[in-house]
Amino acid sequence: MAAKGSGKTPLVAVRRAGPARKAPPRAPAPKKAPRPPRRGGIVGFFAGIVRFFWRMIWGALWRVTAVVGVVLFAVTWFFQAQLPDLSALLDGRQRGSVTLLDHEGNVFAWRGETYGGQISATNVSKHLRNAVVATEDKRFYGHFGVSPRGIASAIRINLSEGRGPFQGNGGSTITQQVAKLLCLGVDYDPTRWKNEAEYEADCRKGSLVRKLKEVPYAIALEWKYSKDEILTIYLNRAYLGAGARGFEAAAQRYFGKSSRQVTPAESAMLAGLLVAPSYYAPTNSLKRAQDRATVIIGLMQDQGYLTRAEADAARKTPATLSPEATQRAGGFFADWVVDSAPSYLSRDTTEDVIIHTTLDQHLQKAAESAVAAVFETKLKAGSKAQAAVVVMSSDGAVRAMVGGRNIGAPGSFNRATMARRQTGSSFKPFVYAAALDMGYSPADFVDDSPLTIRVPGSGPWTPQNYTRDFDGLMTLTQALKESRNIPAVRVSEAVGRDAVRQVAEHFGIVSDLAQGPALALGVSEATLVEMTGAYAGILNGGSAVKPYGLIDLRLKGDKSPLITQAGGIGERVIQEDAARYLTWMMMQVIDNGTGTRAKLPGREAAGKTGTTQAARDAWFVGFTADYVAGVWMGYDDNTPLSGVTGGGLPAEIWKEVMVRVHDGLQARPLPVKVPEPRLPPTTAATASSEPVPQGAQPQPQPQPRGREPDLAEKIINEVLGTFLGGRW
Repeated sequence: MAAKGSGKTPLVAVRRAGPARKAPPRAPAPKKAPRPPRRGGIVGFFAGIVRFFWRMIWGALWRVTAVVGVVLFAVTWFFQAQLPDLSALLDGRQRGSVTLLDHEGNVFAWRGETYGGQISATNVSKHLRNAVVATEDKRFYGHFGVSPRGIASAIRINLSEGRGPFQGNGGSTITQQVAKLLCLGVDYDPTRWKNEAEYEADCRKGSLVRKLKEVPYAIALEWKYSKDEILTIYLNRAYLGAGARGFEAAAQRYFGKSSRQVTPAESAMLAGLLVAPSYYAPTNSLKRAQDRATVIIGLMQDQGYLTRAEADAARKTPATLSPEATQRAGGFFADWVVDSAPSYLSRDTTEDVIIHTTLDQHLQKAAESAVAAVFETKLKAGSKAQAAVVVMSSDGAVRAMVGGRNIGAPGSFNRATMARRQTGSSFKPFVYAAALDMGYSPADFVDDSPLTIRVPGSGPWTPQNYTRDFDGLMTLTQALKESRNIPAVRVSEAVGRDAVRQVAEHFGIVSDLAQGPALALGVSEATLVEMTGAYAGILNGGSAVKPYGLIDLRLKGDKSPLITQAGGIGERVIQEDAARYLTWMMMQVIDNGTGTRAKLPGREAAGKTGTTQAARDAWFVGFTADYVAGVWMGYDDNTPLSGVTGGGLPAEIWKEVMVRVHDGLQARPLPVKVPEPRLPPTTAATASSEPVPQGAQPQPQPQPRGREPDLAEKIINEVLGTFLGGRW
């Protein structure tokens, strides 16, 4: 054998027989391709560096990718292992709802968050399901929980509009939105967040860290639940404005029907709420909600969920609110009632609560329309003056409440219950109530002449009448109906300020009352609901009332109430005769006194005007045999009213309210007692009216009615006539 690789001709055995043969010519060896010339110099140097770093980067990249993949898988597995059964995720409320019923049992308001009950993606209207998918995530049934294309597009849009990459448009899929609604599995902790709103705001933050957590959680949701189950969570937990949590509650709230029955137009309006529930809520602006729904209908058509004919029909007949949803009456009243109940059963309830109230929606609409009519026709455009109205029965049951000219959102400032304002002359009936309860008659006399009282620590105080004149001797009835200040002060000083304060407080004026002689002129502050309740005590014969709006409170589904209220009448404050006398005196105010603009056609009414110093507040409070109503008018910033007194616009508002309130009611007479006429005291007895220092004037002794005074009493009357100008 020839040695391998020797390069020499191999040795072969020579055949001995025959001639020798020549070896065949060897085929030429193939030529090798020429080796490309090596790059030298700088180019070759840098090319080598690039190749080196590329090998390093690629090596690191696939290793990092592998690690990230393992970590992502582990985190995703951990999240999906923590996810509960589907049913535990459907009711996403942290607190319960409060449903308010009027006195007939009809719903008129909601507070808290209303949950309509569990629904699923398979049993709601197909139009609703399609509208949500078309609006929020058209690739919902094709992705694995996260849409890289959507996130990249959102980042591009945010950067182009000058925002941070994760601020504004989030590019979130429905699955990612569900992850946010579940707060990535973090439960609400009151020790960590001040309230539920702060908790939800934290859950919605769009930071990079939040996005990094959101991705594995969304994938875990896709791992744990089916697409329909994820959509079911979304349909149940999404907040849709007006306190509605979930599409079932929203469908009932806005349209008065189940989410199983909504039309394409209604479905589009509901889906349109997802981007901004409060802004697009149809109860805030129906036109804005309809415009948004038109956009959604276009998306549904483009994605094949609606035919052209169906889309055109939906645009031509946009969704409208149900009659119950358009009824926004009683918002201020609802706030007042909810605040009056224990907080753990109303504002902070974790249960669903039903509150039966005293509200009469007919009377509520009457009061609201009356205020609107007077302000529209009597005030100049752009006026910022405000008004408040309270209507109640004589037992204190509040039937209607207007807390301002415009109906505000829940929790708005309620001028009927929150605003403490000086009462002015509307306080005077309590001065005369104290005198009448001591045995005096509306026919007794008092002197309307200049008066100065020296107040310790303040010096002399000289009250003035609104008209800046003096009418001399007059009856108590005339003094009240003309709203004379000086006679009211004289009566208050005669019976004692403590007696006046006691009567007012027992009638329900819980605000601090003034200590000085100006008490009689209404310098103390009170709320409108307090004043209206105090006048109700006059109507019912002299017993105190506590204004109330709650009849009973119970948990949803329970038959037995937790709280009940049968009525607001309390203890007697003044004698019934005194109340009937006072009612008769207040009738004269409307018949031919300062309140004539409040006169009701064909119906007896009694009331009192009130105007405070510089006309910052104007009042009219009065009653018929059926209802008591109070009206306040003024500015929130205490700006003086221009040309307005209690006998002006407030009296007109009161009249408009009462005309509407009594529509269809048969007129009934007021319970009054007419006083017997009395002769004025002799001229000699009233010739002097010197100013009397505080505390120096004698206290009159009440005369039992029905007998003539004896000689000693006549002498006392003569002395009193000298000091007070009146016969007591």
